[in-house]
Amino acid sequence: MAATQPQVFIYKGKQKGGKAVKGEITGNNPAIIKAQLRKQGIIPQSVRKKPKPLFQSNKPIKPADIAVFTRQMATMVKAGVPLVQSFEIVEEGAEGENMKGLVSGLHDQVAAGNSFASALKRYPRLFDELYCSLIEAGENAGALDTLLDRVATYKEKTEQLKAKIKKALTYPAAVVVVAIIVTGILLVKVVPVFAETFTGFGADLPAFTLFVLNLSEMAQKWWWVILALLIALGYAFREARLKSPKFSDGFDAVLLKVPAIGPILHNAAVARFARTLATTFSAGVPLVEALGSVAGASGNAVYRDATIKVQDDVTTGLTIHSSMKATNLYPTMLLQLVSIGEESGTLDEMMDKAADHYEEAVDNSVDNLTALLEPLIMSVLGVLVGGLLIAMYLPIFQLGNVVG
Repeated sequence: MAATQPQVFIYKGKQKGGKAVKGEITGNNPAIIKAQLRKQGIIPQSVRKKPKPLFQSNKPIKPADIAVFTRQMATMVKAGVPLVQSFEIVEEGAEGENMKGLVSGLHDQVAAGNSFASALKRYPRLFDELYCSLIEAGENAGALDTLLDRVATYKEKTEQLKAKIKKALTYPAAVVVVAIIVTGILLVKVVPVFAETFTGFGADLPAFTLFVLNLSEMAQKWWWVILALLIALGYAFREARLKSPKFSDGFDAVLLKVPAIGPILHNAAVARFARTLATTFSAGVPLVEALGSVAGASGNAVYRDATIKVQDDVTTGLTIHSSMKATNLYPTMLLQLVSIGEESGTLDEMMDKAADHYEEAVDNSVDNLTALLEPLIMSVLGVLVGGLLIAMYLPIFQLGNVVG
């Protein structure tokens, strides 16, 4: 069950010496706030919710914000700053009320005597099981600074990879959207002007021109139906991805086969596999458990299922190399690095190198795709706009020939 989002309260009270104090504190309800104040030696007199300002920026907390928070905490702890004080420093520089509230809530939990990992587990939507497990391992081993640094690196690399994938998928979508918008504007606004001109023609119009005019009439009459249909299809697709595992898994499999996009997604999934395995294994997580985390972070159903199969095989006593090879999914280079890592006891180091290699491959592929799509966009728009203009000017050219 998800924890209640903490809120900011304004309190007034007295210290043991009778000195009046007031301030702000974050918590879930006034009763908990009063208990926290008493632990700090303050006798609460009033606790009320802080009124929200009329104009405020409550940006939702994104994974990129968690990556920045983790890096800041890693830097503070590694520099020897106490954990509670680290929260205070990070909170001062946090952007957005939601992020400030999150850091303040974590601060209050740790200040009250809870562990960092248990405080994180109160926010499962923001800190997944892998994140919490790694922090807990660092606290138990007395190496929180090292684990925080590894988690920060992992989150940063993951967000960089997600940004590259988003760029690769967004660009083709942008081409389609721009083409639809330009075509729609021409059909609804420009073609009707020519249609009025053609009404005075005594000759028959070319078939291509008639086709475009009919298309324009349909667009003017039914544009709202077409728009509603596109919105409905988009909504249905999103809901199917979220609520239908079979549809979502099938779509993931299809994406891997799409030209230009598929190889990028393959390399991205392999990079995620290697990076997650390196991070968890180096933190002392047993291999079988580490593979469970890898499956959850794969980002693609095909690789998730393959990783689960590898986990099952490793549980029965097979080596991870032979288990991965049996799936016929992982690239040869990754298999060789896994084999070397198993034999030499440096699996985490080999996986780090593999992750670096495949992340670089994704980066290069996205750059190449971008360079390829730039002239493609111009070509598509040129064909659409040029085709419509040719259709409109064909009758004029024919009329000129007849007069001549």
